[in-house]
Amino acid sequence: MHKAEIGWVRRTAEGTKLDVFARRVGRRWLFFARARRYEQWQPVPEPPLEDWLELLDAVQRRVARRLFPPDEVDRIKQAILQRYPDTQF
Repeated sequence: MHKAEIGWVRRTAEGTKLDVFARRVGRRWLFFARARRYEQWQPVPEPPLEDWLELLDAVQRRVARRLFPPDEVDRIKQAILQRYPDTQF
């Protein structure tokens, strides 16, 4: 993984595992997912709120270790609020 990539595993509504990772490109975050290890990563054009919150949590932990700048947390929160206005942090 690149320096600006964060990955995790989540379960879909059907109960299958889904590998997800987000890559920071400039000031944007791009999400990718795959169902199995050797499958191609597919871009996720509209990631669900669950993925955004997982990314926010991971970035907050990395800010504490000085791996990301502190203002990255605010950028992610703004991106979440643009897509999901009713979200409470």
